[in-house]
Amino acid sequence: MNKKHYDVVIVGGGISGAALFYELAKYTDVKSIAILEKYEALATLNTKGTSNSQTIHVGDIETNYTLEKAVITKRSAKMVEKFCLQYKLEDKLMFSHQKMALGVGEEEVEFITNRYNEFKELFPYLELWDKEDLKVLEPKLVWADKEQTIERPEKIVAMGAKDQYTTVDFGKMTEELVKEGVKASDIPSDVYFNSQVKDIIENEDKTFDIITENGEVYSANFVVVNAGAHSLFLAHRMGYGKHMGCLPMAGSFYMTSGKFLNGKVYMVQNDKLPFAALHGDPDILADGKTRFGPTALMLPKLERFKPGTYMDFWKTLNFDGNIVKIFWDLLKDSDIRKYVFKNFLFEVPGINKTLFVQDAKKIVPSLTTDDIEYAKGFGGIRPQVLDKDKQKLMLGEASVNPGNGLIFNMTPSPGATSCLGNAERDLKVVVDFLGLNYKEEELLNDLTE
Repeated sequence: MNKKHYDVVIVGGGISGAALFYELAKYTDVKSIAILEKYEALATLNTKGTSNSQTIHVGDIETNYTLEKAVITKRSAKMVEKFCLQYKLEDKLMFSHQKMALGVGEEEVEFITNRYNEFKELFPYLELWDKEDLKVLEPKLVWADKEQTIERPEKIVAMGAKDQYTTVDFGKMTEELVKEGVKASDIPSDVYFNSQVKDIIENEDKTFDIITENGEVYSANFVVVNAGAHSLFLAHRMGYGKHMGCLPMAGSFYMTSGKFLNGKVYMVQNDKLPFAALHGDPDILADGKTRFGPTALMLPKLERFKPGTYMDFWKTLNFDGNIVKIFWDLLKDSDIRKYVFKNFLFEVPGINKTLFVQDAKKIVPSLTTDDIEYAKGFGGIRPQVLDKDKQKLMLGEASVNPGNGLIFNMTPSPGATSCLGNAERDLKVVVDFLGLNYKEEELLNDLTE
């Protein structure tokens, strides 16, 4: 059988795979590298601009991040910013807006004020804005009526920034990462489309055969799977990561009829809920209209707006008594039960807009059902990982690394923001395993502060 051999094969042409492709090509002496992508182009699923909130998650306004997590996220976010600046992509696919975390009511106002004081050393550009400030910066947060004559009754405060890069079309950034990776070196650096991976087989000589659904066979000394929920599916097929299951969570959005917000407005996260709180964002792919969301709905499939993957979901869920226990622990809490039921209703035509507006009015009190529409075709699926050993939902990213030249990554939000930081982590593993040279100082100079 004629096999195309590479030093490294990356499975998945989203931003995580593209970031590793770029870093390996530019900052190591890898001999050859390839991406195998299931569909006809890069970034067709969760990295696509309409599938995510287009946000650089720095950790400054994300109220569910601890200070320790914000230190890590800030570094990864800066890598995204510096890559875009290095290739003069600002105002082409990376944009600056003002951004803030909004506290509504006495308890949240106190929380935001305390958080500002805790985080301002890490983020010196942060400001604290009261209601009078917000009348200038984001007037729709303050006024309870369209005519802007009646102030909302609750006390409000926001912590935020005016002049930071906040927004990226991660789909276009994926294309730029691959393009610059190919240009960075004269090694074989290939991208194969319409190449869905069916099996990965470890050979006696410690190489791997990667077999696609269309019968093509590639071989590699190292394989990194950056394929969203499919990463765990492929890991399970090889007998790895059996202590994990995957819960695919779909997020939908609602779009306003015009521009409603000048920048990003995030709300205070409910600690009981492991999913993102509602936020409003200027949508860079929809003429600056404001996009509200995401909702959170469990779907029994691994890909949004694509046929099939139902059976893959059941295999990846890895259902047993431990999974039942995780679900039970989540749903026995009345707040979570209400949240799950309400988010289901957000998808039901006829009543969804009315119910969604009730939540979104916490950001814009004057919002009505006439102002928004369900954003058809917007949203994606995030692979939330269930830890069966600890019997709980894992927050953030998960990785399976058996130490034999394989890595399987699952990257829910903020996976796009963390793409270059995660790639740097995996690059070091690949370099050590294959004995490559690594231009670490050059990477740090290019991509970090």
